[in-house]
Order: sequence, then C-alpha cells, then structure tokens
Amino acid sequence: MKFPIIVLLLLITASVFSQEKDTTAVFKKRVLENTEVDFLASYYKQDGIHSAVSGGIGSEKLTDLTSNIVVAMPMNDDDVLTIDVGISAYTSASSSNINPFNSTGASGGGDDDDRRASAPYGTPWQASSGASAQDALVAVVGNYSHSSDDRNFIWNADVSFSNEYDYTSVGFGGGIAKLFNDKNTELSLKANVYLDQWRPIYPTELHEYSKYGANFLNQGYFSGVTILNQNGQATSDYLPVAFETIDKVNRNSYSLSFGYSQVLTKKLQFSVFLDVLQQEGLLSSPYHRTYFADKENYYIGQAQYIPVYESASNVGVYKLADDIERLPDTRFKTPIGARLNYYINETFVLRTYYRYYTDNWDIQSHTFNFELPIRISDKFTAFPMYRYYTQTASKYFGAYETHLSTEKYYTSDFDLATFNANQYGFGVTYTDIFMKSKIWKLGLKNIDFRYNHYNRSDTLKADIVTIAFKFVVQ
Repeated sequence: MKFPIIVLLLLITASVFSQEKDTTAVFKKRVLENTEVDFLASYYKQDGIHSAVSGGIGSEKLTDLTSNIVVAMPMNDDDVLTIDVGISAYTSASSSNINPFNSTGASGGGDDDDRRASAPYGTPWQASSGASAQDALVAVVGNYSHSSDDRNFIWNADVSFSNEYDYTSVGFGGGIAKLFNDKNTELSLKANVYLDQWRPIYPTELHEYSKYGANFLNQGYFSGVTILNQNGQATSDYLPVAFETIDKVNRNSYSLSFGYSQVLTKKLQFSVFLDVLQQEGLLSSPYHRTYFADKENYYIGQAQYIPVYESASNVGVYKLADDIERLPDTRFKTPIGARLNYYINETFVLRTYYRYYTDNWDIQSHTFNFELPIRISDKFTAFPMYRYYTQTASKYFGAYETHLSTEKYYTSDFDLATFNANQYGFGVTYTDIFMKSKIWKLGLKNIDFRYNHYNRSDTLKADIVTIAFKFVVQ
C-alpha cells in the first residue's frame, strides 16, 4: 500500500496557506515569545521470564537511561523551529544472549564469534558477557511550524534520524491543522514516512552455520566444542537446515493521522483520532530464536542442567536454535481513539483516554487511561494515573517450542501474545509563570516528575521514572 501523502500534503498546504494571506495589517501575538529549552531524563527497569532472543523463555532484565534536550526557537512572529536530540543507553540480559556461550564476542557479521571461552556454556536465565549486552540509540528530530496571521491555520514539517548498532531510521513528514468557531473546533491531518534499515545480527549458532555451511561444527566458533543431545550425550547431528540469511533488510513505514477536537462546554473538551499505518519489509527481529516442537534438541554447556532447562535453576546450558523468527513482510494497523477532559472545579480535572487497535496479524487491543490532576497550590499540581491494556495474540505467535517446522511464519515474542497489563503511577508538577528561579539566562518555567509501575499478566514487570525541566531564555 502506497501513500502519495507528502505530495498531497504540500499541495493542500500551499492552497490553504495562499487563501490565508491578507494584506490588512493587524496586531498579532507571537506564537512563541522566547526560546524554550526542555531537559528530560528517564530511567527504565524491567524483568520477566519470556525472552524472545531465547525463543520465549529466559531473563528479560533490561535497564535503559534516556536523556533529551528539546529547543524551541521562534524564527519570527509566526514560525517556530524545534530541535529534539536524544540519547538512550541500555543493558539487556535478553539481547546479550544473541551470543550466550560465555564469550566476549559479538554475534554479527564479523569474526568476533570466533573468540570464545575454552569450555563455552550459557543459560537463558542469565546475561552473557557478549558485546550485544549493551547498546546506545541516538535520535534527532527537527520540526518547523508556521501559523497564519489569525492563528486559525497551522502547518508543520519534520525530519528525523536515529541510529543504533544494528538499526538506522530516517523519517520525514508534515501536518496541517485548522481551527474554527473561535478556536473551539480543530481539524488536523498528519502524514509521516520512515525509511529504516536493519544490519542483521543472527544468533551465534546460526551465524556460524551461514558462514561455514553444513561442516560448521568443525570450523570457526564451534571447532572443538562439544554439542549435546537431549540426553546429555555428545553428538554431531545438529544442523539448522531451516535457517536462511535475510535478503530484505529495509523496513518502511507509512502513517496517516486524522484528528478532531471540540470544546463542548466551558468544562468539557472532547477529541477523537484515527490512524492508518502500513509497514513493509523486514518486520521480524533477526536475533529472535525459534525452537520447533517436531525437531530434536541440541545444547552447549553442562549436561546436568538439561532437565531443568526451562527453569531459573539452569545456570549452565543453552539450547541451539532451529531458526529465527519469521513474520510477513507487510502489516496494516488501524488505531482509533478518543479523549475526554472534564474540569470538575479549581482543584480537580479529569482526563480520560481510550484507544482501540487492530491489525492484519489478528491482534486487537484496548487501552484505557485515567489521570486526575489535583491542584495543591498556585505552583504545585499532583496527578495520580492509571492505565489498563489488553490484547489478543497474533496468529503467528506460539510459546516456547510449540511451533512446527512446517509453518511459514512463527514467533515466540510475547509482545505478540495474549496478555493484559496494569500501570499505576503518580506525578508532581511545579510551575512558576514568573520564572523567578534562574540559571544564567534561563528562567525555570516548570518541573515535571513522574513515576509509573507496569505489571503484565505474563509476569513482565517494569518501573519508569521521568523528570523534565522547562526553561525560557530571557
């Protein structure tokens, strides 16, 4: 599915913008009076027992530290340029097990896999020391927006770039918004395109098989390594013939979003949105293992742990993959949602959100979100939050060792399984409209702190803390 959305958007923008021009001189307030600078930081920590890298079992321990600087600069009365630069650094037990065999090597396209311990072993329940245990993501987004003289029409355009060890993304897009009825009604349209590219990393055993062929157990990483069967006996029968390297490494995403917002009364505001998203290309993750129920099991490590392989008491053996995750090269997504905000009184405001999602992989989900800002004083606002999420499983999902080798598509990623999740949180906002606190030429406008705890029915648990500072250049 192709969307000639950017060309259409530019034509619509040019047409409407030309109608907005008026030679009559009128007084207008600047869209943004001064440059604003946001400093944001977050810390995320999770744990679970369904690692996709290990075929649906194993540790999902992960920590992520992210920081962003967002600078919004008024270019003139009508135009604003916003630059968002972010860096995210993580450590992951799950991704470390791309190469789980007690090694310092990476599992990529180079020769690092050939470096290993003299008696390699591994376990899906602990992190390996491989290079894939940690990574950093760098992202940059630029947005330019223009408002008409009467502030009833706005257009914007954006570009983005992000990069990490095995993935690069380039995006561009734009949007328009029109306000009516003394700005009580707003219609918006937004389109984006993301052109991404994988640099596939395969699990070590499959990488070596692709490199050396059927005789790979006598060469490279596995030369001199003992392979064990289900009974713990040495064997040379392991041969992952289902595995083939990936020839399509691009992932393209196209999205079109419609929005409608309406102020119904002085206390009530309502909005709805509809998104249409199409993805094409490599939509699976090349380092997610799959184990087939109709194939023999093979291991590297210490034979005494084979009987307890699926429990955390396994600290010394790792199962060799039959194949990697395989998914279709197209996916069509349609989320539709609504927001309802109600001003109760000077102390309380109720904010609600609902979204329904469906796609052609048979996933359907519902999201409910509630937030209740409580005004404590002129400067402090506290807000408890709650979010509930539930989804059905993709038709391509199967738990650990339930797929068959005769299937065309398969994944054991529990993000595509049936589950429900609860998220509880609270936040505190400090606001100083007069910006009495200053750092050099920066006046502190507000501080926002949030904490959320996430609990999923498949045992995944996570905590996230975020803090944001907004400054105005004076």
